[in-house]
Amino acid sequence: MPESSSATREAYDPTELARRVQRDLERNFLRFRNGIKYVAGLDRPGLGLTPKDTVWTHDKMQLWRYRSKQRQFATPVLMVMSLVSRSYIFDLRPGNSLVEYMLRRGFDVFVLDWGVPDHLDADNSLSTYTDDYLPKAVDAVLRISGAENLTMNGYCFGGVLALLHVAAHPDATRNLITMATPIDTSAMGPMTSMTAEGRIDPETLIGEDGNVPASVIENSFRLLKPTGEVADYVNLWDNLWNDEFMESYQAMTTWARDQIPFPGAAFLENVHLLGRQNLLKTGTVPIGGRDVHLADITCPLLSIIGEKDHIVPLAGAQGLADLVSSDDKTELAVSSGHVGLFVGRSAQRKTLPPLCDWMEAHTERVA
Repeated sequence: MPESSSATREAYDPTELARRVQRDLERNFLRFRNGIKYVAGLDRPGLGLTPKDTVWTHDKMQLWRYRSKQRQFATPVLMVMSLVSRSYIFDLRPGNSLVEYMLRRGFDVFVLDWGVPDHLDADNSLSTYTDDYLPKAVDAVLRISGAENLTMNGYCFGGVLALLHVAAHPDATRNLITMATPIDTSAMGPMTSMTAEGRIDPETLIGEDGNVPASVIENSFRLLKPTGEVADYVNLWDNLWNDEFMESYQAMTTWARDQIPFPGAAFLENVHLLGRQNLLKTGTVPIGGRDVHLADITCPLLSIIGEKDHIVPLAGAQGLADLVSSDDKTELAVSSGHVGLFVGRSAQRKTLPPLCDWMEAHTERVA
């Protein structure tokens, strides 16, 4: 019997029809239930739940050390976040957490949380973070862990800060990892073209407190994917019945809308030095009154980039290995988006295993 005839008989089979009707009724009930919860803001998933201790503070910064009874490596890992996003993305939710995965692999994990800037932070320059805050945080990690050096892992603009810091202060960093880090701003598309010479004056984006408001940051990300919100809602409706999907969706949308202000002075430097002049791509950036050279980075380097990243496109993230002097340098391109590098099921298969394998090969084990 032809396959089409078989499929037609199956479609009109009373038992199969009853099963489909029952399934659709159940899913519609779940859609109604989950829709009410979503609109009312009920049953929000807990975020950043992996047990941790605040082991050091300075100004608005907090340094978190995650608890573990199975640390196998003496070299601690310091996670460095961008200045405009919340650091709990590293530990989004149980079963979907970069921190949790690294802990299972035996690493001693620290996360540096910048805090939420206000008018007191408006004058924070790039040098404030690379020459003052990061060295202090590194000293705290080494003192608390008892280690001689560490692995620094910077995400997005946090990777830029990590690069500039290690180039200027290389002694304490054993390994350097960057994830979705912009290198060539000429290939960044709307993210840098919005404030290119002759277009939007970056000064006009500064709020009354001297910082770029969080709402401006959020809207700029939306402009990169103008139809993304509509597509998200269509996907949400299709999966509204799925409790697991709803938890993941709510966790990600909560983080994506939870932006923080960009300190004004650092933002203007970012636009003029890294955006308009594209100096990071040249390998030399004036920071704190002197030139910082990426060629002074000699430690092992792992650069992880997303092939489907719409915020830091592939072409904008490539080329870092050519700018450093490290003998041991690896570029890992993963078929994922900006956050999908380390969040979601795909990351658990494609990114996190090779990331931790690389870290194991470059990390001192506990004696």
